[in-house]
Amino acid sequence: MSTVNLTTENDIAFITIDNPPINATSHSVRQGIVDAFDEIEGDSSIKVVILICAGKTFIAGADVSEFGQPPMAPILPDVIKRLEATTKPVIAAIHGHALGGGLEIALGCHYRIAESGAKLGLPEVNLGLIPGAGGTVRLPRLVPVHDAIAMITGGKPVSADKANAIGLIDAIAHGPLRDAAQDFARTIINRPRPLELRRCPPVDAPDDHQWDEIIAGVGKKARGQIAPVIAAQAIRIGIEQDTAAGLVHEREKFVELRDSDQSKALRHIFFAERSVAKLPELDGAAPNPINEVGVIGGGIMGAGIATASLLAGFKATIIERNEEACTHGRATVKKHLSGSLKRGLITQDRFNSLLASLSTSTDYADLGTADLVVEAVFEDMTVKHDVFGKLSKHCKPDAVLASNTSYLDINEIAANCTHPQRVIGLHFFSPAHIMKLLEVVRTDQANATSLATAFAFARKLGKIAVPCGVCDGFIGNRIMSAYRKHCEYMLEDGALPHQIDAAMVEFGFPMGLFAMQDMAGLEISWATRKRLAPFRDPAERYVALGDYLCEMDRFGKKNGLGWYRYDENGKALPDPDVDALVIAESDKKGITRRDFDAKEIISVILDAMRSEGDKILAEGIAMGPDAIDVVMVNGYGFPRHKGGPMFMTQK
Repeated sequence: MSTVNLTTENDIAFITIDNPPINATSHSVRQGIVDAFDEIEGDSSIKVVILICAGKTFIAGADVSEFGQPPMAPILPDVIKRLEATTKPVIAAIHGHALGGGLEIALGCHYRIAESGAKLGLPEVNLGLIPGAGGTVRLPRLVPVHDAIAMITGGKPVSADKANAIGLIDAIAHGPLRDAAQDFARTIINRPRPLELRRCPPVDAPDDHQWDEIIAGVGKKARGQIAPVIAAQAIRIGIEQDTAAGLVHEREKFVELRDSDQSKALRHIFFAERSVAKLPELDGAAPNPINEVGVIGGGIMGAGIATASLLAGFKATIIERNEEACTHGRATVKKHLSGSLKRGLITQDRFNSLLASLSTSTDYADLGTADLVVEAVFEDMTVKHDVFGKLSKHCKPDAVLASNTSYLDINEIAANCTHPQRVIGLHFFSPAHIMKLLEVVRTDQANATSLATAFAFARKLGKIAVPCGVCDGFIGNRIMSAYRKHCEYMLEDGALPHQIDAAMVEFGFPMGLFAMQDMAGLEISWATRKRLAPFRDPAERYVALGDYLCEMDRFGKKNGLGWYRYDENGKALPDPDVDALVIAESDKKGITRRDFDAKEIISVILDAMRSEGDKILAEGIAMGPDAIDVVMVNGYGFPRHKGGPMFMTQK
């Protein structure tokens, strides 16, 4: 079956692309488009052309399997030039997603109409690339330049409403897209064909000074990723020089970036995120349907989980110890939803509906109809056993029971439940309604149905679900604990907290380890250390600096004192008292301090990550190195454009 089909209805030609699942611009599609336009040009009865796609989406990107292969003519830039040069007006009819090369093809058309739910974008920077078929040249000649810069350097698609507001599309379809496109065609069929975008002037171009500020701002936001900066520079060149030079420059940079280490790393993570949850043992396993979700605990984590569940379309019930705690939990969820409302992510009607779908109670019997329950209470095994005992008594036998514990042994929790095969771990990351990562912990007795239900739940929440086995800290916290130890060793050996954090930020982390600890609250890791103290090897090197800070009531940003001192605006400042404490501890242990440069600091951190990652793989806790990379990138701020600690080892 052909991936491109040409049909006519009276004087309108329809070019339909049918290349599932995303109608990627593979070679057969590119050739099919060219062949269709050659045929259209020879048919004088055709007055207008509609380019439309079958399936669930418009063209949603390139065929990435062709990356690294010799290019096959016609390449996409030539296809678009052929398209825009046709003597007959061409309308792109867009549904689903028009992304990357798909949007570039739409920009080559003379008009664009989109369904109200469509998304349009140039997300190439997310793969370490820039548009390679004229996007940096054509888009700023259709929409204001600052909007084009935001779309191309940020990589986020825009809604149909936004696209219509900035001039990216000419109309929003009301009713079936094909019919709306035909109706639109009738309104323009006798108009002169519009000028190709590459021959149009830019819309509201910045001056030289503004350009310098824009590119500097893009670079700061990119934190070491090169593609956004190169994209902004390409837009500038395409505006300040002629379009021919801009197109040549864009293509050269696209090819150069395609072969870069950063693009290879970003493509690695892109594919890893989409494959990491595919477990062979779940083939054919049907998940239980989920309509109602229970959450035990309405604190920061529990309220976040409840919010995520509501936003995904589930009814949610929070169980708390008393009415005051229920009120507080409901207020926290309402605050989260209000944030979504203010950002325009939900409407007022949806806000009201979601809040109405939330229940709070002190009675576990109110979870009798829940399909999945997540426990998010204090990290104490006695408390956990009490909670799961009540869940075993009141929940229906096939309800999946999950613990959000970060460290405790979920196998032990499961062993004390009725129907232990339904007990799993769902380790959310805070804030749970925002963070994309979710570790799905496979207990020894968990069955395929429970696991399939957990992964289906994660998908509905929009999370990246990573399967892992039971161990102290699972994948992410275990690796963080390992490299935290080595950072603490460096403190005693000669580094200071702000020096280690600065090296991590320079490497590409959004913040350093000690700033992150301050943000989370130092008492959390302190409680873990105290819990593990009886089991610690006496011969193991132990750094007590974090304990000292907590004993001094320095719990982090929340009370203005932690590894850093915080000013009235919440800005972290190196604290001479902490530096003195660190140096005094070295003297106390008889350690001669030495200097650490940024390169050595990062080398120590990466070595610790890789070493612990190897142990996790050897023990079967992670299904493969990709799982570790996905966890560290999405949960712990490892720079995405470096691919993850295991990927960096493989290079």
